[in-house]
Amino acid sequence: MRVAALYDIHGMPWALEAVLAEVDADAIVVGGDVFYGPCEEDAYTLVGSLAATFVRGNADDNDPRTATLPLTAELDGVVYCHASPTDNTVITTAATPDDELVRVFGEQGTFVIGHTHHQFDRRVGELRVVNAGSVGMAYEGEVAAFWALVVDGDPQLRKTVFDVDEAVARIRASGWPQAEEFVRENLLAAVPREEAIAHFEQRRRESSDR
Repeated sequence: MRVAALYDIHGMPWALEAVLAEVDADAIVVGGDVFYGPCEEDAYTLVGSLAATFVRGNADDNDPRTATLPLTAELDGVVYCHASPTDNTVITTAATPDDELVRVFGEQGTFVIGHTHHQFDRRVGELRVVNAGSVGMAYEGEVAAFWALVVDGDPQLRKTVFDVDEAVARIRASGWPQAEEFVRENLLAAVPREEAIAHFEQRRRESSDR
């Protein structure tokens, strides 16, 4: 079975369209955070046209159309969740300690997550935690759409280029109050991967200290 895992779209239908043009899969999982971005309604409409399985991200919690979506889905033995099976705000990065991964996800199984917008493939014994990356707001050091293709239970990381100039023009014309900030920070420049990891790890440690 081939499953396309599309996470963290964040109101970017142009990035999603580019990914869908490349998807060759038996099923699609939309892994949360369709909202919180420049063109949320267009992204939501596009996602709604898919015959997909949906899990709820933290950015979807406050919209009545998505607030009751499940936190997890399981296909072909793989568990899909936005951040963890029980909490869509838990932070996990490429640098999170192994013992913390086991505490959050358990000692075995394959989990595909998102939330922290950078791809990784972590293994601790019989546990495997894979971040599919972000379709619409990647923190990878380059501007592109990142996702995963899970083939017979084996996650494979993917990247798709999209028309950045079109996205910039459409966002600027959208009337969205945060348009220029989003364009400047996510499309005209790429968020450095290591900077993002350090930022999220600091937040994770602060949260665990409370």
